[in-house]
Amino acid sequence: MRADRTFAYGAAAGLVADLLLGDPRRGHPVAAFGRAAGAVERLLWRDHRGRGALHTLVCAGGAAGAAALVSRAVRGRPAASFALTAAATWTVVGGTSLVREARAIGGALAAGDVEVARERLPHLCGRDPRSLDADGIARAVVESVAENTSDAVVGALVWGALAGVPGLVGFRAVNTLDAMVGHKSPRYRRYGWASARLDDVAGWPGARVTAGLAALAGPDTRGAFRAWRADADRHPSPNAGPVEAAFAGALGVRLGGTLSYAGRVEHRPVLNASGRPVEVADIERAVRLSRTVGLLTLACAVVAGAAVRKGRTWVAGC
Repeated sequence: MRADRTFAYGAAAGLVADLLLGDPRRGHPVAAFGRAAGAVERLLWRDHRGRGALHTLVCAGGAAGAAALVSRAVRGRPAASFALTAAATWTVVGGTSLVREARAIGGALAAGDVEVARERLPHLCGRDPRSLDADGIARAVVESVAENTSDAVVGALVWGALAGVPGLVGFRAVNTLDAMVGHKSPRYRRYGWASARLDDVAGWPGARVTAGLAALAGPDTRGAFRAWRADADRHPSPNAGPVEAAFAGALGVRLGGTLSYAGRVEHRPVLNASGRPVEVADIERAVRLSRTVGLLTLACAVVAGAAVRKGRTWVAGC
């Protein structure tokens, strides 16, 4: 594990930048990566898993490899390493944008303006807003806050702790590819298979960390662990299941049920069936829990880095 003092300080600075500034407004590297991945797709696309695997290797491998080269170039220069880690963290972590969108939708719902909430919902998730009433929109927002706490914050920090800046960048590249080609549409059922499976693997540790911290930090720890244990495996996603179940139990609400994506209807199992229906006020509760989980993840990375350094010192002294 490469979680050291430089990474911890740089990641903390990156999180502060995200908190104060949100995502970069111009020239966002993730957007540039998306454009490059789209260009690669236009060159490689065939309705074939092998072509999709090559697309994943070129895009995700290229991004992580480039980050590794830059990291090596600044090795041994603490100030440069700190700056690189801070910039990479700010770029890949999207906690503030997540919070802003969730609160904007919650504010519209609180004001009784369901149409504005419907207009903003696609900025947060892929649900079909036309089929949702106010309660359905609120549930969609809480589920998206839960899932994106793992995808946009915790997962990146976990991989940064494991593999430094290449881990941060590689995780965001994999997650972005999954959003672009990993869904089960006719065009991407085969071509996006590798990206979707790699995202499942990359997201596994962050999802469990997110679920555990949400349970520990939430208002109902026992309820969160109970819902996680009972309902996580019922969710079609191996990573969204633990996170959404833990958030549902921690907040005392029911998540899951019937969903609509661009005319495609899914009937998902209910998570934490003993909870109450989601209310508009639960959006803010989910946002606060998401923020707490992100900060706790950074603290865990710092502690883990200290433990690893002590272990190396002990081994060197033997």
